[in-house]
Amino acid sequence: MKFSVYQISRQGGRERNEDRMGYAYTRESGLFVLADGMGGHPEGAMAAQLALQTFSAYFQKAANPTVREVPEFLSSALMAAHHQIIRYAAEKGMLDTPRTTLVASVMERGHVYWVHCGDSRLYVVRNGEMLTRTRDHSYMEQQAHLGRATEHINRNILFTCLGSPAKPVFDLSGPVQLMRGDRVLLCSDGLWGTVADEEITAELSKRPLEQAVPELVELALKRGGPRCDNVTVLAMEWETADEFQSTRVSTEDIEDGVFASTIQSGTPDSTMEDLDDAAIEKSIAEINEAIRRTAERNT
Repeated sequence: MKFSVYQISRQGGRERNEDRMGYAYTRESGLFVLADGMGGHPEGAMAAQLALQTFSAYFQKAANPTVREVPEFLSSALMAAHHQIIRYAAEKGMLDTPRTTLVASVMERGHVYWVHCGDSRLYVVRNGEMLTRTRDHSYMEQQAHLGRATEHINRNILFTCLGSPAKPVFDLSGPVQLMRGDRVLLCSDGLWGTVADEEITAELSKRPLEQAVPELVELALKRGGPRCDNVTVLAMEWETADEFQSTRVSTEDIEDGVFASTIQSGTPDSTMEDLDDAAIEKSIAEINEAIRRTAERNT
């Protein structure tokens, strides 16, 4: 398996950068994950980091050296990430839960699969054209899909995410067969909020990743101005032709059982699989009860 990969995250005009990204791979499988911790709720960076760590832990366990059932893996890892965030909030006695969007893809056997929750996006670009992209779980995108006016709708209002008391809504996609030179880009809304799909596609198509991706990020920051959102991008090119390209990764010499990852260590609680629906509901009830008591004290 050969691919090039380039990742970059830049803080905009926010107090902190709560975006997180990373990738992991075995000899025959690759995982790429990006999460955008949500403002307006506590510890968005922790929610994003827990999501990445959970995906990495699940991938390390499942990829031997390929993932047997990729859609099942993606949905299970996403729900486990959600559960980890809920558990974290309950254990800390938090009055509100940390929350994050997430997009993740697995590439193996010449195909790409992906899952997403919220408005972090994935694009697939081939031969200068956008083959597909994820549809945001936002009210604006929902109304646009129905052909309704969206000028009055705030694009940041989502109807699902990881970490909220409600069960997350997510979409599974793929498999899409990869062709040599295909590019897959994962990004936070800091990029697509100011750079149009057509511009992302054009820039990603005409330059090497290590030039195209920083150029897109700088364009987003410039257009966003002083209050620009954080901009995070993780991009991959399948079967890179140039052996001397600095971003190129070849897994052909990796032995079975070997796992490489750029995702920050700190594996989630090893008992995460024991957190069943009943335990999750109990954690959510405890959080809601704490919120209720606090509201009563303040009235």
